[in-house]
Amino acid sequence: MLINTQTMALAFQLTVSESIGELRALQRRHGELIGKRLLMLITIKRHEPAGGISKRTLSELTGINHNRIVKWRQLYLQKGIAPLLVHGRGGGAKKSVVSTQNHARIAEKLKDPENGIRGYTELLQWAKEELSMDICYITLLKYVQRHFGASIKVARKSHVKKEAAVVDTFKKTLPGNAGR
Repeated sequence: MLINTQTMALAFQLTVSESIGELRALQRRHGELIGKRLLMLITIKRHEPAGGISKRTLSELTGINHNRIVKWRQLYLQKGIAPLLVHGRGGGAKKSVVSTQNHARIAEKLKDPENGIRGYTELLQWAKEELSMDICYITLLKYVQRHFGASIKVARKSHVKKEAAVVDTFKKTLPGNAGR
């Protein structure tokens, strides 16, 4: 069977301006997402003397989807290597459900040794009453754990509503004088 080479499409011609060494250095510096993009450029650079490489062959050699290859090649052709080095993912700065004023009041309440808060449910009730916050239990729980290092269900050594004078009297009258 004879193949007419005049009717076959030629491989997309892309000239990579960076050297393979520069691309390898960038590949080591960046993560896996960026590394695949740089691997594509390295493979294209290796096939430049042969007249280019098709997207399908490039896909087979690198293991990258051919549609992604087309996008990355066009991006490189139009804007250079800089946009390929930024993956564009990121959670961004999501606005906190707790304002800075409420954060300070929660911190003050948690650091007060005589606050009477015995658990997250009481803290949630306090936040709803005192701070007028409409917040879910799990949201408040995770917020307090993340920002204040609180842990769940930690036993207290003493009751928060005890009277100091009664404790001193108890220690003085204890057999063996434990209040030393």
